[in-house]
Amino acid sequence: MDGKGRWIDNVFIERLWRSLKYEEVYLKAYDAVAQAKEGIGIWLAFYNQDRRHASLNRMTPDQIYYNLPSGLPKAV
Repeated sequence: MDGKGRWIDNVFIERLWRSLKYEEVYLKAYDAVAQAKEGIGIWLAFYNQDRRHASLNRMTPDQIYYNLPSGLPKAV
């Protein structure tokens, strides 16, 4: 089953939305759209710049995309 409609095509974005909902949106219960935009923007910056991901070898998405040093000690 290759191509359009394949389940694995959406798995990464679905995980992102699930994390966003459970770690930010549901906890904050925003009262206004402006608050939601600001809070979600801050969370997305954290997700891409500071949060280390196990699937990315404990690196951030920005480190992978921009080929930045990880800051982790090298294994012996």
